[in-house]
Amino acid sequence: MGCLGNILWLVLGGFISGLSWCLAGILCCITIVGIPWGVQCFKFAQLGFFPFGREVEYGGGVGSLLMNILWLLLGIPLALESAAFGCILCVTVVGIPFGLQHFKIAKLALMPFGARIR
Repeated sequence: MGCLGNILWLVLGGFISGLSWCLAGILCCITIVGIPWGVQCFKFAQLGFFPFGREVEYGGGVGSLLMNILWLLLGIPLALESAAFGCILCVTVVGIPFGLQHFKIAKLALMPFGARIR
């Protein structure tokens, strides 16, 4: 299911999502101050291109916590958007796997610092 899900995801909007996150990461990394946020954008790009078969592990320390608190200003709207798409997709039986991937992205959108994608 992972390979087929990733192919469908990529064709039905994942390519645009991943590409936009890569562009946002590049734009953030242009400045020295934005590099930590750019690295987080590249994490979203990984999930934006191929979310099926990947898991997000959360960890980190005090530094990650402080950066996540700063990130929340941007992360709350991103998380709400992904959660809304997840709810809409879970209405149909066919959309449930895709909705679950949106919930995974919504959780990452709240606290990306200290998270690893494997």
